[in-house]
Amino acid sequence: MRLKIKKLKLEAGRPIVFLHEKTAQKLNIHIGDRIAITQKNLRAIAIFDIVKSLVSEKEVVLSQEVFEYAKFNSKKEVHINLALSPESTTYIIKKLNGKSLSREEIFAVVGDIVDNSLTEAEIAYFVAGVYEKGMSFKEICFLTEAIYKTGSKLFWDKKEIADKHSIGGIAGNRTTPIVVSICAAAGITMPKTSSRAITSAAGTADAMEVLAKVDLSLNDLKRVVKKTNACLTWGGSLGLAPADDKLIRVERLLNLDPEPQLLASIISKKLAAGSKYILIDIPYGPQAKVSKEKARKLKLKFLKIAKNFKLHMHVVLTPADQPIGNGIGPVLEIKDVLRVLQQNNSPKDLENKSIFLAAKILEMMGKSKPGKGEFIARSILETGVAYDKFKEIIDAQGKIKADLGLAKHSYEIKAKKSGKITLIDNKLINYISRVLGCPEDKKAGIYIHHHKNEEITEGQKLLTLYAESSKKLKEAIHFFNESKVIEIN
Repeated sequence: MRLKIKKLKLEAGRPIVFLHEKTAQKLNIHIGDRIAITQKNLRAIAIFDIVKSLVSEKEVVLSQEVFEYAKFNSKKEVHINLALSPESTTYIIKKLNGKSLSREEIFAVVGDIVDNSLTEAEIAYFVAGVYEKGMSFKEICFLTEAIYKTGSKLFWDKKEIADKHSIGGIAGNRTTPIVVSICAAAGITMPKTSSRAITSAAGTADAMEVLAKVDLSLNDLKRVVKKTNACLTWGGSLGLAPADDKLIRVERLLNLDPEPQLLASIISKKLAAGSKYILIDIPYGPQAKVSKEKARKLKLKFLKIAKNFKLHMHVVLTPADQPIGNGIGPVLEIKDVLRVLQQNNSPKDLENKSIFLAAKILEMMGKSKPGKGEFIARSILETGVAYDKFKEIIDAQGKIKADLGLAKHSYEIKAKKSGKITLIDNKLINYISRVLGCPEDKKAGIYIHHHKNEEITEGQKLLTLYAESSKKLKEAIHFFNESKVIEIN
């Protein structure tokens, strides 16, 4: 049945289609049924519900979540009909029961995610099943291959394409723009595509779009890389590994980041981007995603999977017992990046880690002799060559007139006693930042005035919180007061 879309900007928390009860009777559908919505080559699956007064018999209301999935043209009709559960739902149940999935079964699940044949709830069950039951090495390779092969791919004239990736989870830690600028300035090709934040206050894409356009087409990305040696873009706009972006969106809602999907996500994106030489950064610590022991095990898994796909990979384990940099949140983090690149009151922890990572890539790509990479990386940074390259990349992608002002509501948290800071809980800092509105509210976040092991006196500023609404700010202050975010002894 063809129906007109009635646009109401209705957020339901999941994809839902609303019809008049008489329309539902004609279609013989019932509340909770799966409905297929199509418009030319666009398709989405949603759960059906009935309304009486909001919509006529010839209209349909789609929740905002449906538009986010399928980008329907609200001025044109859509076709509505009952959708049967795809066979892949049985494979999701199989995984929830702790059983292994075959290559064909994993490809079926991923293919249905890409085709919008699975509801958000069904994808969430898949994420939960992988989180709870895990995956074997074979399953992870199958998942990586499925995510990689169900999207667009980038091909380059040269084989020496480099990339770096952090498994994330550390507040701040915005090393990628600095590393890419240093390496591109040294002549290394780095088409860096990044995800948005899953559990942290910001991802590289969230921070970079403060300054530049990050949702480039494949052709625009190639143009930028050809001109500058690099790019700093959002992978979701490119059609590279589209299943991964949908999985990440659900993971963000569930606040989960299952290890098998983390491995598959990172490596599939590198394969799709045409990267052959990859540096993986695994931060470890009490408030990081993984302990040092788990980091070692994860390193071996990365290397094993990379070997399976014939990738040249180097993995570094970096200690992370607190946030890195001073700013937490998109604008605050990009301001830290600029301070490092401009060598203007640079946060030294962020600067030093960026140089360390850039050095590894320089050495891996033969731009430096072993052990000499840090000298070259620091020279490129301190002479301003890296900053010039960063500006060149920004201009090529599409510079945005940046407003680096911060959110209108702020609150200073001060030390209640003198002593040494012995703890800054990274996970809680991330959580508070999200309460404040990150990453959606670009100007929200936290500025950290003092770090772990620093001496502090009573009354000195520890943190400044920023939020666009007074309600969010109050919630964040309440959470801070009820939690052990910072300890002074």
